[in-house]
Amino acid sequence: LWIPLARTDSHQKLETLSISSPVHWHKTRDKAHQNELLVLRPGKANSGQKIAISYRVFRTEKSAHVEAGDSRKHLKAEKLVPINARFAQIARKAAAKASGDLAKGRAIYAHVLKHMRYDKSGKGWGRGDALYACDARTGNCTDFHAYFIALCRAIKIPARFAIGFTIPADRDDGPIGGYHCWAEFYANGKWVPVDISEADKHPGLGDYYFGHHPANRFELSQGRDILTEPAPKAGAFNYFFGPHLEVDGKVVPVKASFEFRRLSRK
Repeated sequence: LWIPLARTDSHQKLETLSISSPVHWHKTRDKAHQNELLVLRPGKANSGQKIAISYRVFRTEKSAHVEAGDSRKHLKAEKLVPINARFAQIARKAAAKASGDLAKGRAIYAHVLKHMRYDKSGKGWGRGDALYACDARTGNCTDFHAYFIALCRAIKIPARFAIGFTIPADRDDGPIGGYHCWAEFYANGKWVPVDISEADKHPGLGDYYFGHHPANRFELSQGRDILTEPAPKAGAFNYFFGPHLEVDGKVVPVKASFEFRRLSRK
């Protein structure tokens, strides 16, 4: 059993309050993105038992920011985010009138926003498949941002993926409905956040979601094709936001729930 662990960064200060588990666990990291995970080896006797992780989080709005590290590692293709001549042609056309990587990123953002529509009907959506997104022109947040990242990388602009949750703004506690993901691209020495699927759902905020992620986010992991040690039999994680269980080499669904409580600042 593999479970992602959130981490502190420049915009997310995090304290792990407790990890409650009937099964012994140890921590590991994936080499490519340095995501932290719990690894457990439950047995039949643990069927139906619960594991709970509790965090205290202070999150701030994210805008363009400087980070240490080599941005060029985010130019590499991934299984569902290839680099090919088709994406290069689309990206060059979208950014033909733009000068500099920041303007090119904005042009690609505008192209994806115009090209795609948030729609979770049919089959194929939700995998973060850039080719599917390009052809279907619909999908969810994973598809929007896979397409954006593919286009950026196709013209040598580093871009990266992250996944977690949007914390409901209209209440102070309760369940979190499902995951959300977003992207960042590198320009002028800074990482620039974008959220194109939210811009599609809220057209009046299109300018805001180029260059900003609001504070009501909780990031669980970064990157795609996440491979850990020990490695799952099913192969690298496409992306990673919830528990992954394998029994005798076969994936077994795990019920997971996520909830929050807003704390007053003192």
